[in-house]
Amino acid sequence: MKLRKITSLTALLSFAILMLTSIILYIVPPGRVAYWAEWHLWGLSKTQWDNIHITIGILFLITACLHIYYNWKPMVSYLKNQARKIRIFTREFNAALVLTLFVTLFTYFELPPVFWLIDANTAIKDAASRKYGEPPYGHAELSSLKSFCAKMQLDVETSLNQLKAAGMIVDDAGQSIAEIAARNQQTPQQIYLAMQPSVKADIGADDSGRAVLPDNPPAGFGNQVLSTICAKYQLNPDHVLQVLSRENIIAEPDMTIRMIAGNNTVSPMDVYLILKAAANDR
Repeated sequence: MKLRKITSLTALLSFAILMLTSIILYIVPPGRVAYWAEWHLWGLSKTQWDNIHITIGILFLITACLHIYYNWKPMVSYLKNQARKIRIFTREFNAALVLTLFVTLFTYFELPPVFWLIDANTAIKDAASRKYGEPPYGHAELSSLKSFCAKMQLDVETSLNQLKAAGMIVDDAGQSIAEIAARNQQTPQQIYLAMQPSVKADIGADDSGRAVLPDNPPAGFGNQVLSTICAKYQLNPDHVLQVLSRENIIAEPDMTIRMIAGNNTVSPMDVYLILKAAANDR
């Protein structure tokens, strides 16, 4: 066997796999969503795709360096002019340099058409967030049930009873949400949904019996979708959108509070206060 051929073929195969993992990681949901919803593609989780991308990328880097070493003379010949003298800034090199700088600078300054790739990536990930749902906070699946309940302002015993009533096997409140999900062949999101009745019971009401927003946003409020909030607190979505528009806030019903805030360069708390005003104005 010739090491030169092995190097070239390994570089080719690793490049092919690297391109595949790059495409998959381009469309994968954000990490917090992927872990919360136990996202898988072809049986592999986001973490497994990440790991493959890193190791294959290193393999490609090593074989690419060896490929350059074994093909140094042809590479150098690309830099020679008609007089067979080495000249770095040849027409071909300049074209390659311009193309590389074009992509780099247009990405840095967020200019089309290059930045359309980033916009498309953001749109894909936002759609995945709406499809799979957002966790109440980052890496919520790693929290113990006791810690999760404390952050979500839930009663631990009531939550345990809710889970057991839903047929879930739970040893104690010290287990993480991810451990409980794995043991019951559920996603962390489904474990949380089994506890939802407790969440609904915490919603306050005014004298007329209508649900009211608390003084401070509840845990995970920023990751909730606007239409879900409207349904939960009995708000008219059209009226809410009008109130937001009057405050120069552009929003859509399927956007999360965090997305609305980010797109309009305000804080989630600013959006929350506008929603409270909309609730008082109904």
